[in-house]
Amino acid sequence: MKIPLVDLTASHAAIAGELREGWDEVLSQAAFIMGPQVAAFEQAFAAFSGVRHCVGVANGTDALELALRALGVRGEDEVIVPANTFVASALAVERAGARVVLVDCDPRYHLIDVEQVRAHLTPRTRALMPVHLFGQLAPVEPLVALAREKGLHLVEDAAQSQGAAFRGKRAGGWGIATGTSFYPGKNLGAYGDAGAVLTDSDDVAGKLVALRNYGSPVKYHHPEIGFNSRLDTLQAVVLSAKLKRLDAWNAARRAAAARYDALLAPLTMVQRPETLPGNEHVWHLYVVRVPRRDEVLAALKEAGVGAGIHYPVPIHLQGAFAHLGHKRGAFPVAEQAASEILSLPMFPDITEAQQQYVVDQLRRAVRAG
Repeated sequence: MKIPLVDLTASHAAIAGELREGWDEVLSQAAFIMGPQVAAFEQAFAAFSGVRHCVGVANGTDALELALRALGVRGEDEVIVPANTFVASALAVERAGARVVLVDCDPRYHLIDVEQVRAHLTPRTRALMPVHLFGQLAPVEPLVALAREKGLHLVEDAAQSQGAAFRGKRAGGWGIATGTSFYPGKNLGAYGDAGAVLTDSDDVAGKLVALRNYGSPVKYHHPEIGFNSRLDTLQAVVLSAKLKRLDAWNAARRAAAARYDALLAPLTMVQRPETLPGNEHVWHLYVVRVPRRDEVLAALKEAGVGAGIHYPVPIHLQGAFAHLGHKRGAFPVAEQAASEILSLPMFPDITEAQQQYVVDQLRRAVRAG
């Protein structure tokens, strides 16, 4: 049996007819850049997320960078980011011209450690950027309280959490701005690169509309330096079709996660993922922890199971961030997790038989040592 880490074929089949009609309309209008379908998706995703504005951009990294720029974060300003995240979170800060300050994660949920955030505050701290990792929200309540107490911007990285919520309030509704990615493998994925910024602020939204379009919403008038970072109309059609089905697909992911939980319960050598109380997880990834992880991963791949690692190298050990001066041991919780975490196949249409096969092969691999 061959089981991919992510299988996008079923989701495409579900929207293929609607997609053909939508793309035909774009082609007939030749509305390839900022066509009306972009605005329609932006309105729909803002409503879905419970915020007033969605500004579509070219990708998730741009979304975070432009959110910071719209907030005026720059120069010596510091932005606190977890060490265990995809590199784009930290790159966005650097690209915005600000300084990355890394903190460790908690050992139970792998989410940003609020006490570590508090310990790393300085007079230069301007923003907190928690990452809603693997499909569940970071500890937003204490982070919102801390941001208010210290007068800081809270910028959510929601690239892995479309539809996730804490006590009924969805990702995107907690901070002043939220960057998200619609990379194809996300819960809400385009057919190429795409992203968006969510915000309740009219002022921030207005700045973002200008920044994504060469610094101005008006053609040939450029009062400030901006970027070419617009959501393609064809991608907006894909995203609109998928958005209608996202809640159902997320429910299917939760059902699959529950099946994994039950199947893995007897395997004491496998540490199952936990959900922070109050979170409504959308299971972008189902991440376990195992001993001899690299050997286990090799055995799974040999058996046709497309497992993966998210992420094998924490930010502070990446060459791109050597200038921060951190050495191995600086963030021990993130480093330990990076040596043990293993992402199992997860997508809405994964079958019980596929999951049983994954767990059978995982059992054999962890017992082989």
